[in-house]
Amino acid sequence: MYIFGDIGNSEIKVYLLNSKKRIFKNINISTKELDRNNLNYKFKYLTKDFKKIKKILFCSVVPNAYDKIKNFLSTRTKIKCYEIKDLDLKSFINIEVNYNQVGSDRLANAISLIDYKKNYIILDFGTATTFDVVIKDTYKGGIIAPGIKISLNTLSDKATLIPKINLKKIKKVIGADTITAVRSGFFWGYAGLIDNIINLIKKETGKSFKIVITGGFSDLYKNSIKNKVIKDKDITIKGLIKISKLIK
Repeated sequence: MYIFGDIGNSEIKVYLLNSKKRIFKNINISTKELDRNNLNYKFKYLTKDFKKIKKILFCSVVPNAYDKIKNFLSTRTKIKCYEIKDLDLKSFINIEVNYNQVGSDRLANAISLIDYKKNYIILDFGTATTFDVVIKDTYKGGIIAPGIKISLNTLSDKATLIPKINLKKIKKVIGADTITAVRSGFFWGYAGLIDNIINLIKKETGKSFKIVITGGFSDLYKNSIKNKVIKDKDITIKGLIKISKLIK
């Protein structure tokens, strides 16, 4: 059995995989609510037999949260816990950016798609909206735009007359009231941002790309932008599975 996890700014996803590296169980933990009691409760569901665990691997963009989970697991198993940057990722992919500054989750996503023949743009709707550019076996860099959910929440927090709004697809551009006006601004605004950035990447590189989307709002936008996209909700865990081969 294997424990692999993705520690994000908003949410932590931890997976238990069987001997064939297929997902057997998974848990989600709010990053803000991470404490020993919560870890105890959640991991009891994931597994009660840590003796069967062979490898533990995380990608993390929250060092403090990773340290808490690593310390927790160290009281239950002698198996070493790795963060992907502890390993030689350059054996999988050439990285043409500041290695210390690029998020581990973004590298995991990129490595999951490496096939040395095709080019990819990976669009991840997370706390931030990120675009990562992978040309054959090289991670070229990317773009970080404001996250949709955090932007919506910030607007309602700062503007007294704007209520909390759930974003959904909207046909009309011109809103008839505050709620539809905000929905239109965010829905069509981000659709335009996404298409514009993808087109600028194509223009700057002079290359064609397969576009893979993942994260919270991927369902909302997969058929709402002009560029053809492929949705893959498991892209990060697929990257972790590949990277885990480096653990001896």
